[in-house]
Amino acid sequence: MIVELGHFALILAAMVAVFQMIVPLVGAHRGNAAWMAVADPAATTQFLLTAFSFAALTYAFVTSDFSLNLVVANSHTAKPLIYKISGVWGNHEGSLLLWVLILTLFGACASWFGANLPPSLKARVLAVQSAVSVAFFAFILFTSNPFLRLEIPPFDGQDLNPLLQDPGLAFHPPFLYLGYVGLSMAFSFAVAALIEGRVDAAWGRWVRPWTLAAWVFLTIGIGLGSWWAYYELGWGGFWFWDPVENASLMPWLIAAALLHSAIVVEKREALKSWTILLAILAFGFSLIGTFIVRSGVLTSVHAFANDPERGVFILMILGFFMGGALLLFAIRAGSMEAKGVFSTVSRESGLVVNNLLLAVSTFVVFIGTIWPLIAEMFWGRTLSVGPPFFNAAFTPFVLALSVALPIGAMMPWKRARMGRALVALVPALVLALAIGLLTWAVFTGNSALSPIGVGLSVWLVAGAMVDLWSRTGRGAFAGRFSRLWRLPRADWGKTVAHAGFGITMFGVVALTGYQTEDIRIAQPGQPFAVGHYEVELLSVEENVQGPNYISTMGHVALRRLDGREVALLHPERRFYPVAGMPTTEAGIDSGLTRDLYLTLGEPQAGGGWALRTWIKPFANWIWGGTIIMALGGFLSLSDRRYRFAAGAAKLDAAPQGVPAE
Repeated sequence: MIVELGHFALILAAMVAVFQMIVPLVGAHRGNAAWMAVADPAATTQFLLTAFSFAALTYAFVTSDFSLNLVVANSHTAKPLIYKISGVWGNHEGSLLLWVLILTLFGACASWFGANLPPSLKARVLAVQSAVSVAFFAFILFTSNPFLRLEIPPFDGQDLNPLLQDPGLAFHPPFLYLGYVGLSMAFSFAVAALIEGRVDAAWGRWVRPWTLAAWVFLTIGIGLGSWWAYYELGWGGFWFWDPVENASLMPWLIAAALLHSAIVVEKREALKSWTILLAILAFGFSLIGTFIVRSGVLTSVHAFANDPERGVFILMILGFFMGGALLLFAIRAGSMEAKGVFSTVSRESGLVVNNLLLAVSTFVVFIGTIWPLIAEMFWGRTLSVGPPFFNAAFTPFVLALSVALPIGAMMPWKRARMGRALVALVPALVLALAIGLLTWAVFTGNSALSPIGVGLSVWLVAGAMVDLWSRTGRGAFAGRFSRLWRLPRADWGKTVAHAGFGITMFGVVALTGYQTEDIRIAQPGQPFAVGHYEVELLSVEENVQGPNYISTMGHVALRRLDGREVALLHPERRFYPVAGMPTTEAGIDSGLTRDLYLTLGEPQAGGGWALRTWIKPFANWIWGGTIIMALGGFLSLSDRRYRFAAGAAKLDAAPQGVPAE
């Protein structure tokens, strides 16, 4: 009965979404306050109905209701509770319902926290957001209904994909969707502003917190996915340039560009057209990611579905919203005249450089991701674009961005002197060069790119700190230190986020440039040396029974070369009988400056076991930097200036519902 109620609630939510899409938009056009006002209760109702529907599906998974086709395909009675819950979104239909739930949540949040928005703009934003909801309600109800019943329920289910039965993957999709779907708010604000024909400083202030929230959630989601790939897949890597990984990276890059561009709109009322275009493209890349994950046109270990018909539906959604928004953008481009002027050397110019580097790097990732599809469609050739292309094409833009970021942050608005900005950054430059040269001296013989990357990482962190310190003004050290703690949270947030980017970059450079790898057939009781450590396979225990798997577990002792014990690791090879699928569970001893990473392979005919050992320097700094970046975003969001948009009176000056040309 609960399942049927959930299905009914989903249908009702779709009907409310259609109502919310039409009535407030017409009301804003006519200047009818009553019609515009219905957007608020409609947004809340739409969210509550969708939340009930999602709760009903979750109930079916938790209680193992095998009369539901989706539960049979993605659950099992022996599965731990956390994976029964994560099984709700560990499939195409359930994850799409989560997508719609988050979409309606953002619409409801715009209603709840948008009291300072002019009524006409708010009505149009909620109507556009609801139009996106209508498209996805249609998609889920007509092609991906999660509430389909089975006539004859089986005794038990087929289990969830074993690769997804992991804490990292349990929380990775919700955070990623909060980021993906959060960019729909930037899109809705952009389209609403185009309809009104007005983009100004207040609009830039309003759109930034929504974009920042989406960027923060994307950062956390990408970080969780990278961490999962590192310890779960057993390949020892953290990023594989997989099409689905790229699908999350592209909107993250564009969202970062949009954040910086919106600053220029807010502070200087410049780059209006460019910022609107970025807001449209950011959500466009989220839809492209949805297409990649759910259409099956590109192969990935992360893909949810392999259904061309569903892919065509998503392409129709993408074409309608991107085509319509870009057409509206072309029509309204003339009304977005920039008011602020700035010189070639200024903070505005630094942010333009930042935007160009982020946009071009996104384009590089996009081309590399879809090129195999283009080659097959037009030339009938099967191609594979892998890490060598992405590393060679993407890395130069990251290095250039790392050089430019601290310099641009130090420049004043409108007009600046390059020499003055560089003088302030001399301590950061000296520190970066010193550590880069030290790295080169210690690790001579490795790629020259590694010490350059280390130096740029230090440059980013030190430059962010110099920028924060410069905001305390002049005077005695004690007075400046006291003023430091009274700086706005947005200033602290920017510094923390930029420093986190530098820390992540340092971890990536250190791990890829200086890791040690050893592959051999290990005999029990025969230790061997890897780097500064001694590794000994003590024994291998077979047929170890887990909750819903059978494991072959190795027991490996790690010691320093002087004999001191470091850790006892238990790498595993698991087999899930219901799913009929094996997985590799790495044994990892994590430390502040290195990870010792082991994977157990197949038994060998002559005795012994294949054992792969890595020493990965500063591996955890990759995800530590990701956490720090997200923390910087949260600090900025907590700034009071983000919660209370300025300039509402300016927008209210125009007659409600009348486009301001």
